[in-house]
Amino acid sequence: MQMRCNQADHENQSIIGVCIDITCPNLSPYCNFCLPLHAKHLHMLTPLDLINEWISERILQVHNVYNSVQDLKVPFENLLNQFSPYCNFNIDQIPKLGLSEIDKLVKDLGSIQECEKILFRQLNQSIQQIKQIVFEILKTIKDQSNIYKNDNTQIPSNMAQYIIEQPKNLNKLKPNISPIAYEIMNKHSIKQKEFCFAIALNKDRSILAAGCDKSIKIYKFSQGMFKQIQLLNQHQEQVSTLNFMKKTNQLISGDCIGTILIWPSNNNNEWICSQTLQHNGQINCLIINNNEDIIISSSNDKTIKFWTKQNEWICQQTIRDYQSCVYQLSLNEKQNKVISYGYDKLILVIENSQQYKQWMVIQKIQVDCFGIRLCFINDNLFTFQPYKGNQMYIYEMNTVCKQFAQTQHVTVNEGEEGYALFSQQYIKSKQLLVSKHDKYINFIKMTDDNHFKVEQTIQFGSNMLFGYMSDDGEYLIIWNNLSKEISIRKSILE
Repeated sequence: MQMRCNQADHENQSIIGVCIDITCPNLSPYCNFCLPLHAKHLHMLTPLDLINEWISERILQVHNVYNSVQDLKVPFENLLNQFSPYCNFNIDQIPKLGLSEIDKLVKDLGSIQECEKILFRQLNQSIQQIKQIVFEILKTIKDQSNIYKNDNTQIPSNMAQYIIEQPKNLNKLKPNISPIAYEIMNKHSIKQKEFCFAIALNKDRSILAAGCDKSIKIYKFSQGMFKQIQLLNQHQEQVSTLNFMKKTNQLISGDCIGTILIWPSNNNNEWICSQTLQHNGQINCLIINNNEDIIISSSNDKTIKFWTKQNEWICQQTIRDYQSCVYQLSLNEKQNKVISYGYDKLILVIENSQQYKQWMVIQKIQVDCFGIRLCFINDNLFTFQPYKGNQMYIYEMNTVCKQFAQTQHVTVNEGEEGYALFSQQYIKSKQLLVSKHDKYINFIKMTDDNHFKVEQTIQFGSNMLFGYMSDDGEYLIIWNNLSKEISIRKSILE
C-alpha cells in the first residue's frame, strides 16, 4: 500500500523513505518535498526499500536485550530464595532451636559471610552499573519522546531545489576509502575460539601476547608467523589489557575484576608473575610512560591510579573525579599530561605538577555525547571518537589560555560502538591514527597543517573486534568474534 505525505502544501506526494535521526523534530516518513526539512542530516535518510532491514535489525537488538534481562531473573530469584529465610529471622527464636538447626544456621550464615568479602562487593558494583545503564536507556527514550518540536531552520532555495532533484543520492554515507595501505596475510592467521580482548607486541616484534579468556598465550612472532611458546594462567577472570615494557621486556596484564599482574621474563624468554596490583573493577586501559617508572590505569571502579616503581610497584595517587566507569587514557609527547574519558561524558586533562609532586586535574571538558576512545597526537592536539554517528572530534590547545577546545572534526564511517578496549593508537613515524569505530578500523593520516584524512577503512562483519598496531606501524593484529581467529595485516606503504 502506497503511503501519502500529509504535510501541508506537499500535494499528497508519495512517501519515499524514513528519517532515522531520532533528534529530528519532523515526521520520520518523508516525501520529495520534505527533503529540505532534513538538510542537516541527509545521511540519516533511509529509502523505503531499506527500512524493513533497518527495523528488523533494531527489533533483533530489542529481543537480545529482552532475553538477556530474562536470563538475569532466574539467578537473582535463586539468590533471593537463599536469603529470604534470614531476612525475617527473629533472634529470639534461637533458644527454641535444636542443635542441628543451630548448626545449619551457623554454617549458612558463615558461608554468606565468606561471600561478602569479595563476591558481594563485585555483585553490588555490577548492580550499580546495571542500574546506571538502565537509567540512561530510560532517560534517553524519555528525552527523545519529548523532543518533538517545530524547527524553522531555513536553507537556501537553490539548495532545496538541488536536494529535491537528487533523491537517488540519499544512500547512507560510505567510508572514505583511499588506495589500500594494509593487506591481510591469510596464510598466517591462527584459530582462537575464546574471546580475545587484548593483544600486544613487544618492542622488536619478536613476541606476541594474546589474552584468550582467562589465559595469556605467548607466541614467538617472526615474518608474520606465530608459534606458541608459553601459556600463562594466573588471572581469575577474562584478560582485558596487555602491555609490553620496551626497556625491560616485561609484560603487564589487566583483567575484568581489576587485577593487574606484572610479568618479568627470564633468560629463556619465560614470563613469571612477580607482583599483583588491584583495582575494584575491570581494567579498561593501562599505559606506561617512556621511562617505564610510572604505570597509569583506568577502571570501572571510577578511578585512575598512578603506580610508581620503588622496590615494587605501589599506588602513588588515585584520581576520583569520575562518577562512573573510566575508559581510555593517553599520554602526551612530553609525558606530563594525561587525558581520560569516563562514562559520565567527561574528558579530564591531568597534568604532572612539579611543584606539588603529584598529578592534578587542570581541565574538565563536558562533552555532549558518549564515547570510548581518545588519543594524544602531540602536546597540543588530541582526538575523541563519539560512540555513535560518523564524526571524530579534534581538540586543540589554545596557545593563550592553555585550554583544550574542539576545533575540527573528521568524517568517518557511520556506526554505533558497542565495546570498549582496543584503544586508539597514533603511530608518529607514519603520522597515522588507528581508530576502531563500530565494525570498522579507520587509518587516519594527519597532514602537515594538522588536518586529518581517512586513508583506508577496513570493514569487519561484527563490531566485536579487538587488536593492536605495532609501534612502527608495520603490522596490525586483529581478533574478531566471527572468524574466531587472530589475523595479521601488513603495511604495503613504501
